Amino acid sequence: MGSENQTAEIMIAEARKAFWVMVGFLALIWVLQILNAITAYSLSQSFGIVARDPARLPDIVTAPFLHWSWAHIEGNSGPLFVFGFLAAYRGVVKFLGVTALIAVASGLGVWFVAGPNSVTAGASGVVFGYFGYILVRGLFDRHRIDIVVGLVMGLCFAYQFTGLLPTDEFSWQGHLFGFAGGILGGWLFRDRRPRAASALPGAGAGAARPLGGATAPGLGRPVPGMPGTSRPAPTSTDPSRAALMKELDDLGL
Repeated sequence: MGSENQTAEIMIAEARKAFWVMVGFLALIWVLQILNAITAYSLSQSFGIVARDPARLPDIVTAPFLHWSWAHIEGNSGPLFVFGFLAAYRGVVKFLGVTALIAVASGLGVWFVAGPNSVTAGASGVVFGYFGYILVRGLFDRHRIDIVVGLVMGLCFAYQFTGLLPTDEFSWQGHLFGFAGGILGGWLFRDRRPRAASALPGAGAGAARPLGGATAPGLGRPVPGMPGTSRPAPTSTDPSRAALMKELDDLGL
């Protein structure tokens, strides 16, 4: 059971790192919010996304860290932490790649589609990206636990889908393109590990080759003149262990 214990320890370690990564991210955006509010939100004006302005294209990187009001950052913080942790608990390195893809997709969508002379800032595009990623990750990775998590989050936060519809109240462009980036991230960063050999038909213990005659007990060679039956060769594989490994693999652990 050493490999199973090691896998569980790795998952716990990654979940712990995911927790602190999200705590650090929230701490950073709240510190920036304090500075932003003190300066009458000049940071959002200076480092937000200005649609179709080539000079402001790099601001797609800074815009998710900035907000326009206390209500704005409060509304984003809860979903950002929950979705971010669920997106990161299987691996922080993969999570950082997914985050970069979501931020670029959301930012470019705003830069291309938002109204002229508009300035957009806020983490909501990243929030919707994590939401989309969580919904599809289990399907692409074939992890039952992640499929259940996606279904539960989809049902609990179904109202979030209204944020993908065009409106003048918020940056629906960032939401929509961030959500699409999350789905794309689920595909690009899917788990490409091979399936366990024990899960393949005909593999594992007890598979016998037909022989030209009956097999003498304990000899493994045909006995002339006896009907053409066979018995499986002895194997040292523990069927219960193989079944346990297959079950853990199916559960995504």
